Amino acid sequence: MTKRELAIRIASETKLPQQAVKEVIQKTLDYIIESLTAGKSVELRNFGVFKVRTRKARLGRNPNKPEQEVRIPAKRVPDFKPGRIMRAKVERPL
Repeated sequence: MTKRELAIRIASETKLPQQAVKEVIQKTLDYIIESLTAGKSVELRNFGVFKVRTRKARLGRNPNKPEQEVRIPAKRVPDFKPGRIMRAKVERPL
């Protein structure tokens, strides 16, 4: 599902203008990004938790020259842990 499809679906159910719904969705995503950039986690009950995780520095291999080791520096990456309700619905057998 794309952001546009989500906005259309919400707008049709709530009778709000699509553009207004799209702006609210975008602002929500912008605030999540802003919080993660500041190193804070974002918890959406029954949905999940977004947080920033730090990957340790490590040695890797150059795929074009496997004998050559490459140092991969530590970096911050976004992480998502689904909530209990979401996990239960997604894991439900087909």
